[in-house]
Amino acid sequence: MKPRELLATAQIPGGDELRLYKRDTDFIIALGANELMSSRSRGSEEALALMTCDRLQGDAPHLLIGGYGMGFTLRAALARLGPKARCTVVELVPEVIDWARGPMAALTDGCLDDPRVDLIMRDVSRAIGAAEKRKYDAILLDVDNGPDGLTRVENDHIYSMHGLQEAKAALKPGGVLAIWSAHKDERFERRLKHGGFQVEEVMVRAGRNGKGARHIIWFAKA
Repeated sequence: MKPRELLATAQIPGGDELRLYKRDTDFIIALGANELMSSRSRGSEEALALMTCDRLQGDAPHLLIGGYGMGFTLRAALARLGPKARCTVVELVPEVIDWARGPMAALTDGCLDDPRVDLIMRDVSRAIGAAEKRKYDAILLDVDNGPDGLTRVENDHIYSMHGLQEAKAALKPGGVLAIWSAHKDERFERRLKHGGFQVEEVMVRAGRNGKGARHIIWFAKA
């Protein structure tokens, strides 16, 4: 196996250092010893988009995607959605976008330049809290390792009752809050239900071939 080559680093505001690696043709974004994402394992990130889109109605939905990552969720959403749809991407770390336009440009495949896409550089919880009421048809969140948080303490707000209520207020009636997690969390699922959401928990695989680690997506209908 070829060794990993460190390409770049980035400081997470209020958190630790992200590292971008390349191994052969694959890219990896890591936080310390934790591999946050890999271009070889994109199945659950794509499922987050595709399964959310399948739960929407109308030909012009507006999606907020929290966390660009390697762009797998955005690319999958754009491929599924029609020309009238809109995707607002909220990313906290500027270097992540630099990487997308730089060393990972082939992987990004121009998705950030799609006319249906708006990019906001901001903490996603603040963007949701400041959003107009009933603005989005869906909010897709993949900003950490799950409700327990990993990359920064401030992310805990997103999964708090207050954060969930802000998300609910930003959703149109019947809108979908879709949350990716590396693992199950029964307490968080109860919190979603106590927040007035209709909750569906789906297990998905990390690999595109139906193999790999098991991840969880909660689909919470407002």
